[in-house]
Amino acid sequence: MPAYVDKEVRNAMASFWDSHSKEASVEEMMLDSEAEFLGREEIPEVMSLLPELKGKDVLELGAGIGRFTGKLAEKAKSVIAVDFVQKFIKKNEAENGNYKNVSFRCEDATKMEIPVGSLDVIFSNWLFMYLSDEEVRTLLANMLSWLRPGGMLFFRESCFHPSGNKKNSDSNPTYYRVPAAYMTLLESSHEDENGRWYGYEVILSRSIFTYIKYKGNPNQVCWLVEKVEHPEWTSHGFKTFQQFLDTQQYSRNGILRYEKIFGRHFVSTGGKETTEEFVDMLDLKSGQIVLDVGSGIGGSAFYMAEKFDVRVLGMDLSSNMISIGMERLDEIKDHRVLFEVGDATKRKFPPGSFDVVYSRDTILHIPDKKALFQSFYDWLKPGGKVLISDYCCSEGEHSEAFKKYVAQRGYVLLSPPAYGKVLESVGFENVRAEDRSQQFIDVLNSEVKRAEGMKEEFIKEFSAEDYDYIVDGWKSKLQRVGKGDQRWGLFYAEKPLN
Repeated sequence: MPAYVDKEVRNAMASFWDSHSKEASVEEMMLDSEAEFLGREEIPEVMSLLPELKGKDVLELGAGIGRFTGKLAEKAKSVIAVDFVQKFIKKNEAENGNYKNVSFRCEDATKMEIPVGSLDVIFSNWLFMYLSDEEVRTLLANMLSWLRPGGMLFFRESCFHPSGNKKNSDSNPTYYRVPAAYMTLLESSHEDENGRWYGYEVILSRSIFTYIKYKGNPNQVCWLVEKVEHPEWTSHGFKTFQQFLDTQQYSRNGILRYEKIFGRHFVSTGGKETTEEFVDMLDLKSGQIVLDVGSGIGGSAFYMAEKFDVRVLGMDLSSNMISIGMERLDEIKDHRVLFEVGDATKRKFPPGSFDVVYSRDTILHIPDKKALFQSFYDWLKPGGKVLISDYCCSEGEHSEAFKKYVAQRGYVLLSPPAYGKVLESVGFENVRAEDRSQQFIDVLNSEVKRAEGMKEEFIKEFSAEDYDYIVDGWKSKLQRVGKGDQRWGLFYAEKPLN
């Protein structure tokens, strides 16, 4: 059924666009005098983030004068191009009417009726920023019903990063939201006629790099989400694994208390010290491109960019991690680093996109490591390198206490030798699988001492409960490693040149 409609806001929108779109030009539509120049890089960048469109039925909302319509039509089976502004949709049809697989509709997206399960992809560009939270929430629920299972929604919006929402003005009723607000709005669900429940899972969320590059603006943000079945909320009681991470171990407070101990920008074992040691193994060269899987709040990414002049894409499934990373990036203003909320198990990159894949204590969460390592192999250039540190387990049987810990954290662990063999099985060569458990013990002991040395300061900034959680957690790790159950591995491998 149609979404809830705020008539007062909609009338203000119509009045605003009527007065600001005399010529229906790209500059008017984007409210930017540099729109044509930006589009030369922005459009290819956005198209590169979309799922495969061949043979797909696509709905384009906020189609405007057709900047993306023709690009979508070149690949898709069919495109429905929709816009609220009559002038824009008429110009779109004049420009792209030669594509016979496109239909053009001047319609309010909040009033649209689309057959259930009729679409593979929904593409929305600068639409939700003109809708209230209630309208967005209802429209997202409708979109979920319009998509086929496995269908994708891509949307891009103008955001801002301080906390809270901001309405621009009554004459231009634009809602600038923080990126995290969209994560909350995406918590929609839909039950089909067979009683199956579906929801959205985030594949990626990131800033449009073109706007960072030319305007220093990280607030143009896009999302790619997938319609997935949730027969039961099985991710430890949460709808998605991302919600589990953001609510439990990687809550904002949880991340910041780790950073307090590990050092500014770092949330992984050993902080900057282990980062420097491990990164030196890669022999990075200026201009190379690094994918940092499980980047956290950016410590390794910032270090690699500053020390070696490389470009780094930091990816993490925790939106809280990326949100803090974006705050740190806004302080540093290093455009060689780009962050995205991303699911590495579902993310797609062209073959040969990266010189290095780097990951710190992240893959422990992923069950199908072979499939992930196959992706790493494909994404790397010939001669590319992978470097991973990760939680591991010993070979053989484990204690009941260790099994309970692994289950509670949602970990899937391998022994260091088994880990190395998985890397070899997908084609990597010169594989080094090192058990670094003694180093892990040394680092943990050092971090416990550091925490004890700043106990009063830490408790003042956080709480006694936070302090106990950190210190007791590290002491428990020391016990698990000391008993032989838990191990810490370091893995290096290369993709063959031929």
